[in-house]
Amino acid sequence: MNKQPKIEIKETKNLVDKQELNLWKRGFTPQAEIWNGRMATIGIGIILIVIALISQFS
Repeated sequence: MNKQPKIEIKETKNLVDKQELNLWKRGFTPQAEIWNGRMATIGIGIILIVIALISQFS
């Protein structure tokens, strides 16, 4: 039987301070991902409201 060599994978986590998460940072940062999610949620909410208003008044 062939024995497979052990491969160790070390995971590193870059933890961000909770106060730092609300900062407006550009690039591929945790802060940018949080703001992208917030803006997407607001955009979806606005679209749903507009659709509801259009369907109600037409």
